[in-house]
Formats: sequence, C-alpha cells, structure tokens
Amino acid sequence: MSARVFRCLPALLTALLIVGCSGTKVTTKISAQAGKYPVRTIVLIPFDTIATPQIVDAGGPAFSVPSGARRSDMAASGSLATDQYVRRTQVVPPAAGEKITELLWAKLKAKPGLRVLSPNDARSAARDLSGGAAAEAPPAHKIAQRLGADAALIGKVLVYQERVGSRLGADPPAAVGFEVKLVAPDGMVLWEGNYYEKQRPMTEDFIGFIQRSGGFVTADELAAYGASELAEVFPYGGAAGGTP
Repeated sequence: MSARVFRCLPALLTALLIVGCSGTKVTTKISAQAGKYPVRTIVLIPFDTIATPQIVDAGGPAFSVPSGARRSDMAASGSLATDQYVRRTQVVPPAAGEKITELLWAKLKAKPGLRVLSPNDARSAARDLSGGAAAEAPPAHKIAQRLGADAALIGKVLVYQERVGSRLGADPPAAVGFEVKLVAPDGMVLWEGNYYEKQRPMTEDFIGFIQRSGGFVTADELAAYGASELAEVFPYGGAAGGTP
C-alpha cells in the first residue's frame, strides 16, 4: 500500500463513520423534578403490546420511528422522524411484551444500588387492587404504592418485526421498538426512554452493523440489544445509591 493511501486513510475512515452513524436508536427524557424523588426500589410492570397494526416497511430515513407508533399514549417526547412511504403493516405479537419485560428485568436487577421487584410481584399487586376481577389494570402508581416501591416502570412494545432471510441477507430486516416510563407513587413521570431500531446494511450503518456481529440479526436479538441499551442509560442504580 502506498504512502499516499496511508495518508488518505484517516479521512476515509472519518467519512465512513459519518455515513455509518445514521441516527439514534435510544432517546430518553428525565423530569426536572426527578431529583426530588430518591429511587432505590422499583417494580417492573409487565409490558403491553400496542394493539393497532404498525408500519414496518417504508422508504423513509434510517432508524425512523414508524408513524403508527406515534398513536401510542405512552410516546416519549423527542425529535423522532416518521416514515413517509407506507408499504405494509404488521401486528405486534402479544408474546413480545413478555419477552422484553424479562429481558429488561434481567438487566435492571443486575444494577448495583437498585432493587427491582419482579413482574410477578406487579401482577399480584394488580390482582389485589382489582379485587381479583378481570377488570382494567390499575394504574402504575397505585401498584407502586401497594408494594411500597419508590417507582413503577411500565412499557409498551410498538414494533416487533422478524427478519425475512438469514444473517447474510434479509429483506425486510428485523425491526424492534418499545418505550418505557418510570412513574412515582404520586403519579409523577420521572423518566422516559424509547428504543427503535430497524437494522440497516453495513453501507448505511457501519458501526451498528459491526455491533450486531456483522450480520442481520433476529427480532429477539434486537430486543436483547434494546433492553441492554435502555438499562445502561437508566438513571437510577449504581454505587451512589440510586439518585440521578
């Protein structure tokens, strides 16, 4: 390789990284009042899945949130783009909520300084609050009150599309999107997080493709990545004892 090529490598790599980092997969928002709420114990409430069909294949910007996801009453604020050219929709599998709940629970309960009450604890408290009847689930802050938790974490799965193909090539690729809210016992929303990723080829998302083992992953694998990334930015837990 010539000296001229070596001199050009830094510029080429910089350009590749700029092209490759095509969007943000995780967005978060913390309340200005969060510092007034010490959070050391949370209860993780089983995730819901959005019932309406979601747009999963469109010719919009990379890592855009499907416009159907914006119908959710939990949507976290942020500058999230919307796909413009609709090609098809897909219903979120009901089992996706349970899968992501378990993934996130495994990650959060491993954080030092944070006690995480299980989804089963949340289910039991919800049954007690509703008198055992198959009624509408009680609000998250009531479950936190019932269990003596400092906050309740709720979530909703907005997109869960499996890849069509293999690790070598997929059309469409996997896409996963979900959002979470941390609610204090008085109903104050302390923190919101949103993860959305539709996997892109290496030419469009170099870093992301390498992070995903250099191949097209499954929806379950994307869900695991999303749970890890949201747990990492969760503002409570750690050696300091649980305040942001």
